[in-house]
Amino acid sequence: MASFALVATAEGERGIGAMKRAKWVRTGSAVAAALWLVAAWPGSALAGSGSSVPAYRTAEGAKKVEGAESSADGPSLTPGIYTDSIGRGQKLYYSVALDEKSNAYLSAVAAPRPGARVAYGDGVKVTLESTDNTSCGQGGDPTFEADRAVRPIADYAAREIEQDGSCQEAGTYLLAVERTSAISSDQGRWPIEIRFMTEPGVKAGTSGQPGEASWSSATPTPPIGEAKVREGGTGFNDASVLAAGVWKDRLSPGETHFFAIPVDWGQQLFATAEFANAPATGHSGFSAPGARIELYNSARGQVIDDSTSYTGEQTVLRFGTAPAAYANRFSDHGRDVTRMRFAGRYYLAVSVHPDVARLVRGKVPVTLRLTVRGKRQQGPTYIGDPVKAGFGLSGDDGTGTSGGGAGKKLIGFAGIGAGTVLVLCLGGWALVSRRRVAADSAPPRAGEQFGPPPAW
Repeated sequence: MASFALVATAEGERGIGAMKRAKWVRTGSAVAAALWLVAAWPGSALAGSGSSVPAYRTAEGAKKVEGAESSADGPSLTPGIYTDSIGRGQKLYYSVALDEKSNAYLSAVAAPRPGARVAYGDGVKVTLESTDNTSCGQGGDPTFEADRAVRPIADYAAREIEQDGSCQEAGTYLLAVERTSAISSDQGRWPIEIRFMTEPGVKAGTSGQPGEASWSSATPTPPIGEAKVREGGTGFNDASVLAAGVWKDRLSPGETHFFAIPVDWGQQLFATAEFANAPATGHSGFSAPGARIELYNSARGQVIDDSTSYTGEQTVLRFGTAPAAYANRFSDHGRDVTRMRFAGRYYLAVSVHPDVARLVRGKVPVTLRLTVRGKRQQGPTYIGDPVKAGFGLSGDDGTGTSGGGAGKKLIGFAGIGAGTVLVLCLGGWALVSRRRVAADSAPPRAGEQFGPPPAW
């Protein structure tokens, strides 16, 4: 449900009552060279708009493409991950070849730079079409739903193999990604990340039929005990993997952290996110929606989106899902059921609205209480390897104790403080400089500057 962002304070705003819960030289040259390296470092906070919030980290090895405004010129995509950017009001086309056996999921993540101004209704539309303009699938058109609520948003368009369905033939199809923006919103281009996934077909009689699944919606008691500290990632690619249990993180206003939670066939995910109190700035009021949680499935399709106002005091958001079942895709229920269609990693995104900075100093502590309920069940028999295609769980996915694989290891290195990187760069520069001086027959004259930095 759409909701407007609002920060109400006691200063100059009258008639706003308590809001109910919303769902909605030398040294100079060396420093210059070092700062250039820090700014160019992948994921560096200095590389963005100046915000201290880190930018969305794209997948390592993602291919750069340029979508076309003409459907005749769209670049050809094969299964994989791609990066592009999109301007305000622009619609970009890409070409994809689909067979007649596999389900295809094409997702787009829009990730405006941290601190960018987005307006109510800004978002992206993701559609899949045939060349004769038949609609094959369309996403949920994710939007920010509130002024200034900048964060990564995503959804997919899917072509599913089904009896009497459209777009069942093998051939060339068109992926369209459109940015919807108000005049008052960010004028810059938004980075987008596109993922093309193909889910293998299944053997007849192994997928279950509509209505077979039944489950209890009763919420289990959330787990208790000492919380383990785990910092979330910036997006899908570096999300921290969590098992059932109690976990703690801290988010700056304007920040979104991602966590990956393995859910196998027949299992339900229950999550409670406790946004704790934080030191107040002296302004009274609330930010709506100040706290948000979203759940995405393995193909980056949004399953759940919930938010609430935040005053700087303790507040809670929680949800429970249907059991993961292949047959859910045939359900007549909403996307909270139909998109629990895979066994695999489900992505929990936790956000704090930028306007919360008006109310609190520093970061907001968040405690996650996760329950994965149900015994693992036998899933459908795929014709092919679903894990290799990005679906299902591998042998080490059930532990939930790792930090997100190679992407997280990269974060651990590239995410070191800018000051540390600067010291390392200066140290390297000093070593080069000493070697140059030792090689010279005489030291530089007073006021003489070193030449350009060496080609590292």
